Amino acid sequence: MNSYEQFEHEADVGVRGYGKTIKEAFENGAKAMFSVMVNLAKVEPKKEIKIECEADNLEELFVEWLNNLLSEAGIQNLVFNKFKINEIKKTNSEYKLFGSAWGEELNPAKHKPEVEVKAATYSQLKVKKKNDQYIAQTIVDV
Repeated sequence: MNSYEQFEHEADVGVRGYGKTIKEAFENGAKAMFSVMVNLAKVEPKKEIKIECEADNLEELFVEWLNNLLSEAGIQNLVFNKFKINEIKKTNSEYKLFGSAWGEELNPAKHKPEVEVKAATYSQLKVKKKNDQYIAQTIVDV
């Protein structure tokens, strides 16, 4: 089975990440989202960006993670293909995520961007454990 996939949605695109842990599912969900935009094999992990975000639950944390990645990519004109979540910790009332993404400056000739992902949404959002693996999925607005 793949570590991530896209799935059909009326006007937008669904992304789904799989993993043995929630962290791995989130990392692979990020790969799924960036694979909508560019061919990940053409991206070199030259520059590291640190990402920190928080939310009330794991589902919202997944959306925050993806949207923070999109924001950093847009601000710094980057595309990412490697993701690592160092920690997800639960405090009294919220979850905090500490992670990194690696990529390089977007080069249209090299990366041939196909679709612009505007945002991760709360549509069809779920983070769950099924059998022995975690699944993190959402719809991204394109």
